[in-house]
Amino acid sequence: LQNVRIDPSSISFSMWKDIPVPFYMSVYFFEVLNPKEVLKGAKPVLNQRGPYVYREFRYKTNITFHDNDTVSFLEYRQLFFQPHLSNGSEEEYIVVPNIMMMGAAVMMENLPNFVKLVLSGALAGLKQQAFMNRTVGEIMWGYEDPLIDTINALVPGLIPFKGKFGLFVELNNSNSGLFTVNTGMKNISQVHMVDSWNGLKKVNYWRSSECNMINGTSGEMWPPFMSPTSLEFYSPDACRSMTLVYEQSGKFKGVPTYRFVAPKTLFANGTDYPPNEGFCPCMQSGIQNVSTCRMNAPMFISHPHFYNADPVLVNAVEGLHPNKDEHALFLDVHPMTGIPMNCSIKLQLNLYIKQVSGIMQTGKIKPVVLPLLWFAESGSIEGSVLKQFYNNLVLIPSLLDYLQYIFLGLSVPLIISAAVLMAKSQRTAAEKSPLHPAAQSKPPSSSETTPLLHDAGALSQDDAEA
Repeated sequence: LQNVRIDPSSISFSMWKDIPVPFYMSVYFFEVLNPKEVLKGAKPVLNQRGPYVYREFRYKTNITFHDNDTVSFLEYRQLFFQPHLSNGSEEEYIVVPNIMMMGAAVMMENLPNFVKLVLSGALAGLKQQAFMNRTVGEIMWGYEDPLIDTINALVPGLIPFKGKFGLFVELNNSNSGLFTVNTGMKNISQVHMVDSWNGLKKVNYWRSSECNMINGTSGEMWPPFMSPTSLEFYSPDACRSMTLVYEQSGKFKGVPTYRFVAPKTLFANGTDYPPNEGFCPCMQSGIQNVSTCRMNAPMFISHPHFYNADPVLVNAVEGLHPNKDEHALFLDVHPMTGIPMNCSIKLQLNLYIKQVSGIMQTGKIKPVVLPLLWFAESGSIEGSVLKQFYNNLVLIPSLLDYLQYIFLGLSVPLIISAAVLMAKSQRTAAEKSPLHPAAQSKPPSSSETTPLLHDAGALSQDDAEA
């Protein structure tokens, strides 16, 4: 138990501080093959591109231990492109929605018409269109766009940032917020459980107290002696706590594991699953509106290819093929220690686009939740770390179990032999006892040790002759 606590002297501390597991983030883009037709009201036709694979390094800084058995830290992520593992380069061009323009158009839908007409004119002057042809690197890590300054000039505060715009621009070389978690020094069942995030006991993104709760761990490790039920963690990327449920027991390279997966209710709407009502306004089940924590942009998260979602979402576009093997997330955890052995967390980013009156660039686009990309963060314990883990937590305990049975096997003959000897000794003692039936029924024999009896017998014989 001491080795799973967050303590500089524990074996697992270095693993917790600088995660030795090689993580990879694989990104798949959805290229729009018929952008001109979509502007006229046609169904979008998508083609999946990728994967574009990045090696992910995670490390913790600002580690501060507190008197109440908690520790605070910032965890940073660094991503490095891996050409040899990728199906394409970051210099490849892909046709995707103009995320900034289409997002702003939906956000401005309820503004006065003259404001939208002014924006439409500005967009025309900047030669902005509903779809753009950008490189993978630009979409991921950002590109200069004069539209940002134009929108902020027309509607101050609508887009609260400056500089480059990219879907992952804030992910690389950045932290996921200040986590404060329990060390488990006094109560091992609370180790890794989140005490606060950015100083908050709960967030304020959602419409119910339950949905705003920060539950579980930070998503790296869990308390030991896990039960095959469920596990929870808080995801800053999803702006919410998430619960995974037990699916099955198994082994990862010889190490026993529990597999946890996402339930169908994870992204269900409030109608299908009332506890999720706080995450609304909702649309179909299978997607979650994250606009409240993404600058009010009409962004949605889901499983890749709308796996486990309402078929209406899948049928609204062409080119999606959801299936469990490729698109379901999972987490394999060693139940005794709460340490993940193998995992693949998958999420899809979607943009809600539609025709907005007054902004001619939106054409006659029919309302649709359009997939932009999906990514999988995957990693597994391997090499020397796996060997140490296997030896300490599987091999040695197994050997002790075998030795226990061997000693038990050797002790059985000894016990039987001792029992036999004890039975024999008790039988011998019983036979020598004067109260034993055999001793009472057998007539005494004359011998040198019984002269009186012998003489008495002789006298009796003489009397008989007389």
